[in-house]
Amino acid sequence: MSLSQEKIGNVLVVSTAGQINSANAAQLESQLLAIVEQGEHQWVLDMGQLDYISSAGLRVVLLLAKRLKQSAGRLVLCNLQPHVHEVFDISGFLSILTVVDSRATALAFE
Repeated sequence: MSLSQEKIGNVLVVSTAGQINSANAAQLESQLLAIVEQGEHQWVLDMGQLDYISSAGLRVVLLLAKRLKQSAGRLVLCNLQPHVHEVFDISGFLSILTVVDSRATALAFE
């Protein structure tokens, strides 16, 4: 699991790669929430290089979304691989999170 981030305008784009599973979810959670605490409230989570996400990983994404909502922020997910998209669909997360196809669409999302 690796993260990279870049600031585009007032939006922080965080890209994930590899796998989010029970072995690394707690570390990922602390990394992401620390960034929120630093004042980043407009997020795009680009999952184009994410190969796998477990229920522990879904929990981290949901926690991030809730924390951003509490601070009047926004989270938009993009570029989900088909099998990752299926996990979000089966879990019901597609109905509660904003998921778009591309980074460009995510950045334009209001």
